[in-house]
Amino acid sequence: MGAMNEISDKPEKNSPPAVAVDGSSVKSIRETKKLTQLYVANVVGVTTDTISRWENNRYPTIKRDNAEKLATALEVPLAEILRREEEPSLPEEEPSPQQPPPRRRWLLVILLITVVLVTALLLLRPTTTAPAAVRWIPHFGAPGEVIPVQIKVLRREAGTGGIIIRAQLPAGWQLVNAIPRPSTGQSSSGELKWLLPGGSETVTISCTVRIPQDAPLDSTASFTGKVVMQRGDSTRTEAIGGASTITINGRHWADTNGDGRIDDNEIMPAYYLTEEMKGLGLDWQTIEAIWSGKGYTWDKTRQEFVITK
Repeated sequence: MGAMNEISDKPEKNSPPAVAVDGSSVKSIRETKKLTQLYVANVVGVTTDTISRWENNRYPTIKRDNAEKLATALEVPLAEILRREEEPSLPEEEPSPQQPPPRRRWLLVILLITVVLVTALLLLRPTTTAPAAVRWIPHFGAPGEVIPVQIKVLRREAGTGGIIIRAQLPAGWQLVNAIPRPSTGQSSSGELKWLLPGGSETVTISCTVRIPQDAPLDSTASFTGKVVMQRGDSTRTEAIGGASTITINGRHWADTNGDGRIDDNEIMPAYYLTEEMKGLGLDWQTIEAIWSGKGYTWDKTRQEFVITK
């Protein structure tokens, strides 16, 4: 019988005195104090739906003990949330809040434990540090073509001195030009070196390299490199991040999706990059001609692009 009384919508004969709560005051105080309906509901021992009904004055009165708990949750005196114009003596018309069934309570507990465990795993998972330098190279190229390559130094650690960039070109590839110029030019092994001063600003190394004329079609070439950072008397080395492989398939470097044409979505990035690397040997006229035409093919015999008008 006791359990039935807890969920009954009818007031009991010996129910506590009822009081009239000013819902707008309750809502205003809760929002001012940045309290959620869920928090207030937990303190009072009712559902969030009940709190919403109280705030919208859906019930003329509520139990006095619930009103006192509500005032406690809002951290204000009881009188501050009572209606001024009504006497707090009307009969109780608020249904007693239903407690969730045991099975639902267990599901909520399990869900809460799962959330806590997942959060802990995320916090304890090792974080990866962004690379100090990132390389950009095009997806495709053709034998004998001059392509752009950029290395952006993104991260400078406080207290570090100069930074050394060591970039290794694929075998047989030749440097055409670079800004800034490499410290020692290109070695016989294809390694390029830059010595950059200390500082916190981002530095971009832009260079153009030529693919060997005898590079076989449908082959790939790989770039490698590392960053050497100095701190006091010690140094730390890490690999250059970003793209590292290019496919030699007779496609122009500006044809980013390799569909045999340079469309409107590809021409603008190619233009900005060519302007940024102006004077380094990129062939803008060929890019513009391919864009203006209907497409292009690669002539293996003449080792050049043939534009479809």
